[in-house]
Amino acid sequence: MPDDLDMEPDEALVEAQRLLDDDRPFHAHEVLEAVWKAAPEDERELWRGLAQVAVGITHLRRGNVKGAVALLSRSADRLEPYKTAPPHGLDVRGVVQQVRALVDDRPSEGPVRLQLKSP
Repeated sequence: MPDDLDMEPDEALVEAQRLLDDDRPFHAHEVLEAVWKAAPEDERELWRGLAQVAVGITHLRRGNVKGAVALLSRSADRLEPYKTAPPHGLDVRGVVQQVRALVDDRPSEGPVRLQLKSP
């Protein structure tokens, strides 16, 4: 990913979902982080939380369960305020549920599936 990645939120969500589906959560993190850094103030914590979810999945995939659980828990907490009026068609309620399930289940093998938008 280029350092100067510049994507609109909807485009970034499509790309991040593609990367997550391809089991490339760290790359998805980079896409989401780029939007976080450029986001308006009222959305910044949303994008930060999504980027942290992707890093948490990266930690899970690399066997760092303790770090993954801590980061995933923080990211779910950070996303909670956006559940009632999620922007950009995000399924924030579903993402939070999926992340909390990852914290409870802690899968260490195989791809971690995460759906950012409602199907």
